[in-house]
Amino acid sequence: MIKRGILSLVLNAAALLIVAQLMDSFHLDGFGTALLASIILTILNMIVKPILVILTLPITILSLGFFLFVINAITLMIAQSLIGPSFVIDGFGAALLAAIVLSILNVILNKLIKDTLTT
Repeated sequence: MIKRGILSLVLNAAALLIVAQLMDSFHLDGFGTALLASIILTILNMIVKPILVILTLPITILSLGFFLFVINAITLMIAQSLIGPSFVIDGFGAALLAAIVLSILNVILNKLIKDTLTT
């Protein structure tokens, strides 16, 4: 159980680093910052995200769930404000695009690891 949690944090950090390489408006100073961001995002996803989801449930339903990307972008912006100058996102539009790319990368990375672990 603990190994799976640590693996998830490392995969999220790797996804953050990939997004930083793909996007000029998304800046991370290194793997340590990506790992810290991954930990903070995990905490925010456990505490803040459920509250935001409940508060925005009608718009999330009307948008067929696409508003969840906006919520993910908000959590990214909160994380970057908590971490400081070693993690910078240049605006909400960049955070929204990063949230979409991160979601796709996390699905791919988790699928690859799951296939590797079950083989």
